[in-house]
Amino acid sequence: MVSRSYSNLLELASGEAPSPSFGRMNRRIPRIMTVAGIMSDLDDDESESVCSDPSSSSAQKDRIIVVANQLPIRVQRKTDGSKGWLFSWDENSLLLQLKDGLGDDEIEVIYVGCLKEEIHPNEQDEVSQILLETFKCVPTFVPPDLFTKYYHGFCKQQLWPLFHYMLPLSPDLGGRFNRLLWQAYVSVNKIFADRIMEVINPEDDFVWVHDYHLMVLPTFLRKRFNRVKLGFFLHSPFPSSEIYKTLPIREEILRALFNSDLIGFHTFDYARHFLSCCSRMLGISYESKRGYIGLEYYGRTVSIKILPVGIHMGQLQQVLSLPETEAKVTELVEQFNHQGRTLLLGVDDMDIFKGISLKLLAMEQLLLQHPEKQGEVVLVQIANPARGKGKDVKEVQDETNSTVKRINEVFGRPGYQPVILIDKPLKFYERIAYYVVAECCLVTAVRDGMNLIPYEYIISRQGNEKLDKVLKLDSSTPKKSMLVVSEFIGCSPSLSGAIRVNPWNIDVVADAMDSALVMPEPEKQLRHEKHYRYVSTHDVGYWARSFLQDLERTCKDHVRRRCWGIGFGLSFRVVALDPNFRKLSMEHIVSAYKRTTTRAILLDYDGTLMPQNAIDKKPSAKTIEIIKTLCRDKNNMVFIVSARSRKTLADWFPTCEKLGIAAEHGYFLRMNQDEEWETCIPAAECSWKEIAEPVMQLYTETTDGSVIEDKETSMVWCYEDADPDFGSCQAKELLDHLESVLANEPVTVKSGQNIVEVKPQGVSKGLVAKRLLNAMQEKGMSPDFVLCIGDDRSDEDMFEVIMSSVAGPSMAPSAEVFACTVGRKPSKAKYYLDDTTEIVRLMQGLASVAEQMLPQM
Repeated sequence: MVSRSYSNLLELASGEAPSPSFGRMNRRIPRIMTVAGIMSDLDDDESESVCSDPSSSSAQKDRIIVVANQLPIRVQRKTDGSKGWLFSWDENSLLLQLKDGLGDDEIEVIYVGCLKEEIHPNEQDEVSQILLETFKCVPTFVPPDLFTKYYHGFCKQQLWPLFHYMLPLSPDLGGRFNRLLWQAYVSVNKIFADRIMEVINPEDDFVWVHDYHLMVLPTFLRKRFNRVKLGFFLHSPFPSSEIYKTLPIREEILRALFNSDLIGFHTFDYARHFLSCCSRMLGISYESKRGYIGLEYYGRTVSIKILPVGIHMGQLQQVLSLPETEAKVTELVEQFNHQGRTLLLGVDDMDIFKGISLKLLAMEQLLLQHPEKQGEVVLVQIANPARGKGKDVKEVQDETNSTVKRINEVFGRPGYQPVILIDKPLKFYERIAYYVVAECCLVTAVRDGMNLIPYEYIISRQGNEKLDKVLKLDSSTPKKSMLVVSEFIGCSPSLSGAIRVNPWNIDVVADAMDSALVMPEPEKQLRHEKHYRYVSTHDVGYWARSFLQDLERTCKDHVRRRCWGIGFGLSFRVVALDPNFRKLSMEHIVSAYKRTTTRAILLDYDGTLMPQNAIDKKPSAKTIEIIKTLCRDKNNMVFIVSARSRKTLADWFPTCEKLGIAAEHGYFLRMNQDEEWETCIPAAECSWKEIAEPVMQLYTETTDGSVIEDKETSMVWCYEDADPDFGSCQAKELLDHLESVLANEPVTVKSGQNIVEVKPQGVSKGLVAKRLLNAMQEKGMSPDFVLCIGDDRSDEDMFEVIMSSVAGPSMAPSAEVFACTVGRKPSKAKYYLDDTTEIVRLMQGLASVAEQMLPQM
């Protein structure tokens, strides 16, 4: 059994439209589990590896491994006296509906998850074999005490309340963070990872992880298989950053999710909150390209998918056609319609976020405000059993029962109960029958994930010919339905014809209920038609195919990337780089330095020779001595290329007489101290500053933490210390504002890392590199050694010029060229060094060689 590669993770965690199509897959299982925990075709020696070689990957796509807390399986003991279990599909499970939506003929689906019943260890091997062979399910067995801590503890008492905006301000309001429960959560996620490893073909299979129960699972899988094709979908809300940042392990969960390739959310609001958390807590910003949202994370692009899940049309239509459904509809028509009653329907889980009591109060208000509705309108509230346990569930049950009792006592009469509470489990066809008969469906949760109740109601109201006869409807008559939905549920944005309400405002909900009852029939029909068209085309199959299509698109570059695993515990992540991108070794560059005679060395300053977060930005005596040593060789041309002003750079390097300096991104240039400053482009007219300065000043006054840096030829608005979201928003506005007012000026307006900069047109560090190479060529000193090091986007211009000049007239025919960026990240450079410390060490090594090669005086 493969498990040993994860021990260190646990140790550290304890201390800390047309439907989209998905690529056709061959149906085969490359690894078969013969006994639980033992598999064929697995090389256990690779279990410690965190590096992937693209040359060994296969383009074959085989299966989807769907991972969730629970398998879509019903379990019960055999009742004939024999030992063993009976298993059957759970048709109500979204995971099974997902499989049907994908199409069984095209894609192989393997399920990994827990069973709803505890299986004795002696029976687990047999159960595993049966489920794999019969249902292609891999059960995850979790010890009962561990499962309680994981599911009823961390998931239901900590994550679930927080994701639904409940802060544990007191012990009675949700569970306060408990590190023992967090350790249980991580442990169970590891158990899931172990089970996945027993069946996965990592180069071919796609893995789709579902919901908040398994949010750190991506880290375990990514650590074992650097190029695993992994998607994650969150079925609950994702809270705002102000709520989420109260979670003590907030960064661990975010970084674990970043080990996915695609992260899915039901609504833009949920995705927006997640992206805000990434920006505020990890400093990672997103980009939108051609309709796709992506975040760059150590060379990998993590994509964001926004698409609400749909319902299983086939299943619903099949249930609508059942004789049992027809019989139940007949019964309800007799109970309500024939008695002159109008049925309002609520279907909710019995938990604190479904707003059942608020709905009941709104019903009470409706009857008070409209006495004529008394005796006519009935609210049937179906209360499904709560999924969690705890004091809060008991309180909701007690409040619901007492409110129902009070309303019925006040407004009820013989033969009329205004509120009917059904708090026992109903069969699916019974629930569908209530949908068919209900004039209006009320979903007034105060906070919820997707909630498919409105979708089921819409399809049920469309009905069929048999049900039309029961309802005494002409089949040619347009169908109608009315929805009153909370603004705080995931399906609300997709139901534009519904009456949207704030569930906390009882009066507004009561008015919405009245509006739904008195609305003209043609308008009810139009709203229903609009909803039916959307729900019927955006079903669970559409959702699943769309998600997997995006996952396939996101993962298509995996095969050509070189991957490294870095970091420990839940901080583990994978760096994915171009195969030609490698670390610059001291031996390699020193050897090249010794072999060559004419050298060009271009160095950025901030972030390259000096750490970005350094308080004192002046160069150290060690750095100055390195520069002076390299400059003493008359065959070396050494340049500092910086965005800083020429005065600052001249003051910092006064003793480096032979050092070339390019200031303000190369606008000012000086070959050495004996020469005058010159400009890379004709002298710029800076009258534009009179226009730009008041605009920047306005944004500085309205954006706390922002400052203006006024240079000789450029101006920079920096918002590094401002609120990241507000600063970014203001920067976009400022960029547009400046581009508008400076449209006729000879300047360019650009945004960078926490800055908006205005500078003369044509100025770039690439011009400095080109100017230096041309100057050396004119002197008959075409370099056979070029070293260029920088850390940010502006340095990419230098890299581009250097790399494009190889084999050109400005370099020697066999020149040794080293374009090097700081950090392992996508770049036009071919080499990287990890940080400024390594760069200074490298430069010190070159200085030592240069000193040895100087003629002895």
